[in-house]
Amino acid sequence: MTFEDLKIIKPILQAVQEIGYNTPSPIQQQAIPIVLSGNDLIGCAQTGTGKTAAFAIPALQRITENKKTGNTAPKVLVLTPTRELAGQISENFTLFSKHLRIRQSLIYGGVSAVNQIAILKKGVDVIIATPGRLLDLAGQNQVSLKDIEILVLDEADTMLDMGFINDIKKILAFLPTKRQTLFFSATMPSSIRKFATSILKQPQEINLN
Repeated sequence: MTFEDLKIIKPILQAVQEIGYNTPSPIQQQAIPIVLSGNDLIGCAQTGTGKTAAFAIPALQRITENKKTGNTAPKVLVLTPTRELAGQISENFTLFSKHLRIRQSLIYGGVSAVNQIAILKKGVDVIIATPGRLLDLAGQNQVSLKDIEILVLDEADTMLDMGFINDIKKILAFLPTKRQTLFFSATMPSSIRKFATSILKQPQEINLN
């Protein structure tokens, strides 16, 4: 199977080829068609298996195909446990959107929020964030999440282990109920599955562990 077989649009396909990606990994082969179809997803696979591309590529394709002129509100929200992982995800979105007109914002704590707020005010398509800082900004009305179409919870087991579950629940209150939710985790203990099923709607499931 190739990325062409997954019906990736030409601008993203070109970026993927320039990076040197030739054959999609198993998680990418299974997840990309599900995400493109608009279904919710529970994806369980170890770190390093290509999960970021499995949600970034189809998410970018969906918002590009649905993009409306003049709408500068964010459409994709990726929540992740650490600033380091947020940075890695941001780099992937930058690579895959090289030939698209996509703007993104990277939001995490431990640094001044001034520059982050300034970028948000200009309008972005994608927000990649750690839960605590995003919740702070949402609570201060510095960011609107009412137009989010795709929510990604990445490394969900780590986020729950780090105590972010209450922050995530509070963030969910700022999001529209009608959205696509993608839940990625390296492990799937009963507590993670219970939380996933409570926020997803008829999800399809991939388990590669």
